[in-house]
Amino acid sequence: MKGDRVEIVVDAGDTTRTYEMVAGRAGRRVETAVRRGVVEVSEVTRNGTPVRTARFMANRVLALVEHPAPPVEESEREG
Repeated sequence: MKGDRVEIVVDAGDTTRTYEMVAGRAGRRVETAVRRGVVEVSEVTRNGTPVRTARFMANRVLALVEHPAPPVEESEREG
C-alpha cells in the first residue's frame, strides 16, 4: 500500500548505513524476504511484479524495521 516503508540498518565496517525502501505509488507495497543468507526488500505492484529490489548480506544487517502505512478513512479515499 502506498506509504509502506522499510528501514534497513547495515554494518559497513567502521560505521552503519541506513537505507529506506518506500512504496511511492498507489497500489504498490514493500515486501521483505530472507533467502540463503540474503535479505531482499522489494517494491512490488498489485500483480506482484517487482519494480525495484535491494539486496543485503544477512550477516551485515543489524536491523530491519517495517513501517506499515497508516490506515486511510473512507472520507479520505480518492473516488
